Amino acid sequence: MKILDKYIFFKYLTTFFVMLILFIPIGILVDLSEKIDKLKEFEVPLNEIISYYLDFVWYFGNTLYPIFVFLSVIWFTSKIANNSEVTAILSSGISFNRYLKPFMLGATIIALFALYSGMFVVPKKNKNYNEFQYKYLKKGKKSRETSKIYKQVGDNDFIYVSSYNPTREMAYDFSYEHFEDNTLKYKISSRNIRWVESDSVYRLTDYFKRSFNNVGQKIESKKILDTIFSFKINELSSLNYMAETQNFFELNEFIDQEMKSGSPLINNHLLVRHKRWSLPFSTFILTLLAVSASSFKRREGMGMNLAFGIITAFTFVFFDKFFAVMVSKSDLSPFLGAWIPNIVFILLAFYFLRHAKK
Repeated sequence: MKILDKYIFFKYLTTFFVMLILFIPIGILVDLSEKIDKLKEFEVPLNEIISYYLDFVWYFGNTLYPIFVFLSVIWFTSKIANNSEVTAILSSGISFNRYLKPFMLGATIIALFALYSGMFVVPKKNKNYNEFQYKYLKKGKKSRETSKIYKQVGDNDFIYVSSYNPTREMAYDFSYEHFEDNTLKYKISSRNIRWVESDSVYRLTDYFKRSFNNVGQKIESKKILDTIFSFKINELSSLNYMAETQNFFELNEFIDQEMKSGSPLINNHLLVRHKRWSLPFSTFILTLLAVSASSFKRREGMGMNLAFGIITAFTFVFFDKFFAVMVSKSDLSPFLGAWIPNIVFILLAFYFLRHAKK
């Protein structure tokens, strides 16, 4: 890299990480001020609170880092533009595309870090963060769907329960259907089914089995029956935030299983996977938009650029959250829900880039 490239590259990264370090304590204080009463009410141990906020740092940073990317580029670029440095750079014969090179190199470093952390680090932190939320802050709220569950647990096997108690590992009004060549071969039903950890078996109460063959049918019944099944009891109902807590490889396997079982949360899980790719990619889009919009000296000074930066950054986050809600509440494709904000903002970035080159 040339001296100019190094200057812009290191200034970009330094500004980004300084802004991240400055805003994270503010985010912690705001979050703590909202939750302090509940933390006192439930007498949460200090070590768990500290652990929660260490996880919160990753959750907060992963969610809002596009804002920090945009604001850091706006701040740094506006500053050098206000000092007429950008004008001098472009007047020396350097094209605007060449001027963008160190910015895009910096964006690549941030995007790669965001991609790796989003795939492998943040999921583990999200698990601890969500478990704390449901344990102390969302008491009474369901972390999973527990009523009228119908799932496919194999290529030919389907189960249904009217309700599921994850604490007791018990489900009620259980039925299990096995098909071969689209023909029902047998059906098992029971008043309840419970996982017995000590014996590693399922215990069925009021067991009833009806088998079908070419001759007729066979009926079996028992008051209590201990048996085994190929599914795990916790597969009856996945946690609402399960996809957020799994790394790249675990998530792909989990989504395949959820698709086969006909999970009602499959769109939410797919959205999580798409966003792990779309958010890092947004780093390039927001960098391009910020450089194009703030590389020239304005009469109003840096204030106008910063105002534009704050409004635009929060608009991006609003779009991101809005379309995420649309995916869960409507038939909007998870792919579109994750990528529409990027599509909208890349069009905006190209508009400002075209204007900047003039």
